Amino acid sequence: MSTPVRAVLALGSNLGERSTTLSEAVTELTSEPAVRMCRVSDIVQTKPVGGPADQPDFLNLVLEVETTLAPLQLLHHCQAVEQRHHRIREVRWGPRTLDVDIITYGDATSDDETLTLPHPRAAERAFVLQPWAWMDPEARLGGDRVADLAARAADRDGLSVYPTDGDG
Repeated sequence: MSTPVRAVLALGSNLGERSTTLSEAVTELTSEPAVRMCRVSDIVQTKPVGGPADQPDFLNLVLEVETTLAPLQLLHHCQAVEQRHHRIREVRWGPRTLDVDIITYGDATSDDETLTLPHPRAAERAFVLQPWAWMDPEARLGGDRVADLAARAADRDGLSVYPTDGDG
């Protein structure tokens, strides 16, 4: 693939030095020559959605990139960054050092079991939608304004802006 495509990635962490992990992950994701950073959102702190009870709060951000990687290549790149941060997949929606999801890849749609595009639950998650709407007020997902989706998201009340001088 040679024509760059805009993709939106969502990053989250609720174990370890969360803010440091997110910062390092953004750098690692965009250090690949085929992935260029366009914009990055503010960090938000959120309560976990789904998964086991009593896990720590998440820090989340959204990253817009331009890439010449094909969708599955981008997924493998994201998973390699997760692995460098010791991501363990034991419990669905469980605690994790780093989670990187591809939310959109241009206008591509896919129902593939390996990579569903757009991300199947993104339109319901304030922890993805709100930072994305702040980063790009004109963003749309499935024909709807991301800001409108964020305002209706069930987990909206558990979200707060994370201070830039936070310690993880």
